[in-house]
Amino acid sequence: PEDSLTPAQAFDALYAFCAPALVRQTYLLTGRRELARESVERAFQVAWQRWPEVARDRDPAGWVRATAYDFALSPWHRFRPRYRHPEPPPSDASDRALLDVLLKLPPPQRRTLLLYDGVGLDLPETAAETEATTPATANRLLHARAAVADRLPGLSDPDDLHDRLAELASTERLRAPKPAAVRDGSERRARFWTRAAIAFTVALIGTTALTLRTAPTRYEPPVPPGATVRGVPPRVAPGPLSEKELKLRSKLRSEARNGPERVFPQTP
Repeated sequence: PEDSLTPAQAFDALYAFCAPALVRQTYLLTGRRELARESVERAFQVAWQRWPEVARDRDPAGWVRATAYDFALSPWHRFRPRYRHPEPPPSDASDRALLDVLLKLPPPQRRTLLLYDGVGLDLPETAAETEATTPATANRLLHARAAVADRLPGLSDPDDLHDRLAELASTERLRAPKPAAVRDGSERRARFWTRAAIAFTVALIGTTALTLRTAPTRYEPPVPPGATVRGVPPRVAPGPLSEKELKLRSKLRSEARNGPERVFPQTP
């Protein structure tokens, strides 16, 4: 139809709808502002690279959210120098206490609590997004709520917990990059990995060709180790010359170096 959106327009609409809230949710998941922005940007870059699949998904926002959460909770971030030190906590004491309780939860429980009590998904949707069974998801949710209620008794009510999570997320002024910049970054990343794959393939082909060129074409038996031969006298250093050998050396040195005498030796 004439009024249908182009892929870029549809992507920008999804980004404008999801990115701001998703950055705040990811901040609650990690406690790091820069990591939250990076995770959301990386998730949308992957979504743009696989846009036909994402556009036809029954829940594109859930697809992007799951990708952002997976990247944010990756254990490899602990080895990055920029993420080895904690970021400054929120200024409000109650916000600091709630964020501290959230970050002390195991990552599966923290993600389940955020999806169910923060985002507002039901139990089957939370189980599907966390790739767990419904009983396991319910068990994680109960343990997470119990841990929060033990540290913060005022948040034992799920409704109060939902409101406090929303307040904590909204206090941080986190901004996501522009959708055009995300699309450009996704295309640059795709070009980089394409060129890297081509270079690796060329190097592999060259290495294979060099191996085929220099590899032996027939079997060459190994050289056996040396063995001692019995009955052969050992080599000795030359001794002093005898009197006869001394006379011969003097005679050879006294004769001319050129001439027929050198070609036709005299008979004794």
